Amino acid sequence: MHWLSVALGGAIGAVCRYWVSISLFPVTQYKFPYATLSANVLGSLIMGILYVFIVERGGLPEQARNILMVGFLGAFTTFSTFSLDALSLWQNGDQFLALTYVVSTVVLCLLAIICAVWLTRLV
Repeated sequence: MHWLSVALGGAIGAVCRYWVSISLFPVTQYKFPYATLSANVLGSLIMGILYVFIVERGGLPEQARNILMVGFLGAFTTFSTFSLDALSLWQNGDQFLALTYVVSTVVLCLLAIICAVWLTRLV
């Protein structure tokens, strides 16, 4: 049953990630990978909230962890795409933009999860 929960969450997360990519930030309009950055920061924010509700407080059933944290966010956030975007920027001669992207992704994702955990603990 755990596999099915992860698969269901992953399918929904993948569709949502695709929606972010085509709807919010069409690839052809931007040189900087805004869609991947947005998905990763939003995923980190959601992960922080879910961590507090599921792991710390036990406010949601353990099965929600498999569906939401492992499946949905595992598919929605995109570390492999992040890596490819950074490499592509670097190889295309945009070293500054590549480094900006890597640093901003790490910093913004960490800030998102820290803020989410802190704020959710206040609720």
